[in-house]
Amino acid sequence: MAGRGFIHDKLEIKFLILYIAARVIEPIPFDTVLDLTMCDDAIDYFDFSECLSDLVKTQHLTLSEDGLYAITDKGLRNSQICESSLPYSVRLRCDKNIAIWNRKLRRKSQVRAVWDQRANGTYTVRLNLDDDMGSVMDLRLMVVREDMAKVLSERFQKDPEKLYSKIMDLLLSDEE
Repeated sequence: MAGRGFIHDKLEIKFLILYIAARVIEPIPFDTVLDLTMCDDAIDYFDFSECLSDLVKTQHLTLSEDGLYAITDKGLRNSQICESSLPYSVRLRCDKNIAIWNRKLRRKSQVRAVWDQRANGTYTVRLNLDDDMGSVMDLRLMVVREDMAKVLSERFQKDPEKLYSKIMDLLLSDEE
């Protein structure tokens, strides 16, 4: 083990990985599992990768063709049984990091911007904003160049609520 921390052996690393996988809202890539697991100073990269690989081999986790890890029913059952073995301070730190990650995942699924080229060479930019109840806005715009489509998409993704608010203000204003 690398440093001073609360996680003392590979079994505890496996418990921690299962704890994390049980709480993220969708499958996650290797780097994210690594970042979320490295919440304790005693965990090193090599022990982590070995434990992650073992959890896939024992079918506690699945690894998709896209490189995303997800917990299985077997992993979920074992996680629930073993989570109390993890030190409380590690679980608290993990919960905080997982909450941040889940917010990012939720945000990514609620704000989407894509563009497609039309047959005539122009582009259609589709901007979607959802909330927990469903679609808030689905806006399609035509632009003449791909670089414009890219700029619109990027700006929308930075602050979609601002655009929504401005559209609502324009549509609801009494000015003629």
